[in-house]
Amino acid sequence: MNIELQGLLEKYKCDKESVFNAWFINNDERLKAFRSIRRGVQKVILDIKTKEFGNDYKGSSLEFVLNCITEQKQVFIGASHAFYWKPKLRIPDIYENEENKVIFGQFLENCYNATREDQILREIIRLDQRKIKGLGPAVVNILYFLHPEIIPPFNTAIVNGFNHLFKENIKLGSWQEYLRMREIIIGKNSQYRGMLSRDLGAFSGLLFDIGVKKLLVGDEGALSDDEKVKIERLLKKRHKEVTNEKEEEDLHTEMQYHLLKIGHSLGYDVISASNDRSRCHDGISFSFISLPGFPDIGVDKDTNNTIALIDVIWFEKGTNKIVCAFEVEKSTSIYSGILRLTDLYFSFPEDPSSLFLIIPDNREKELELQLSRPAIKGNNIEIHYILFSDLRKHCDAICTFGDSKETLKKIAKVAS
Repeated sequence: MNIELQGLLEKYKCDKESVFNAWFINNDERLKAFRSIRRGVQKVILDIKTKEFGNDYKGSSLEFVLNCITEQKQVFIGASHAFYWKPKLRIPDIYENEENKVIFGQFLENCYNATREDQILREIIRLDQRKIKGLGPAVVNILYFLHPEIIPPFNTAIVNGFNHLFKENIKLGSWQEYLRMREIIIGKNSQYRGMLSRDLGAFSGLLFDIGVKKLLVGDEGALSDDEKVKIERLLKKRHKEVTNEKEEEDLHTEMQYHLLKIGHSLGYDVISASNDRSRCHDGISFSFISLPGFPDIGVDKDTNNTIALIDVIWFEKGTNKIVCAFEVEKSTSIYSGILRLTDLYFSFPEDPSSLFLIIPDNREKELELQLSRPAIKGNNIEIHYILFSDLRKHCDAICTFGDSKETLKKIAKVAS
């Protein structure tokens, strides 16, 4: 443990006017802000979903959220400036651009529902890859109030304090720079957690006080070369994992979209899996072509929850009768998809649905082996499968010329 840095932390905690004592400790208004902001974020998400968000910051539900944040003046004064609509620059581009608005809403929803660090970091990296003009790391000031033990706040004073303390050169406006800064904060906060808190607001307050020159520092926090190399490796590894995962998920989402589009065009009511309804493909959100909720299909709760996780389901128009069910298997176990479709079949054996597996071209042999297993083959359940390439190739033609679910079977196969 760095004795000099430990001394700086003690000085920070003992100063009655420090952020630690003036904002972080024994502050009921701070605790109330967490509740208000969480409710406000839910309203932003709902407004974007229902197209009631509008095309300006002023008067929006987002303004309410940022007002709650900026009321915490000890750290967050000016936090709303990044979200003001700047008409000459057309930034941040989440007001007039409907696709970007939906992406922002989905980002907030996914972060709101996240329970783990990797889920939140994945959403941040994906948002960065979207390159929405003017939508930078200032967003994390909202995320801090959703996940204070995972996401540290971010503003000019905190960045200046960070650079002074750790002899770094982190720049404003870059998600990559923020993620590097976050890794260092997480590491140091863990090292000195006994002196501060799991809530990253305490350590960020130290950086804020340094940034506004309330606390003067020397070389107490300078990082070693080994620490720098370790952080760079971690960031590169995480970014590669998220990029690879995103490529797989995008392909899975594309196949779901084709199935929803075809079913909708053929006159069926359609819906995606309960955990996928905020997804979109090619700028079109699933929620815009799907049922608003899963119909009551008259089965027990556990069975209903299992069926609701099937990737795509088609219903007879205006009814709760399932006519087709689809499992898209990109990299996950094909067997698990077969079991979900089998559960559906045995829930309605007298009036079975048409069952389909959608698979990558290179998994056809694997699928045929799974379908030939005695436990599956002995059920005498007919499960068709469609290759990714065929679904993509024929989607528009089926939408234009198809007349029922039977049309889909023209591009489907049955295991021999």
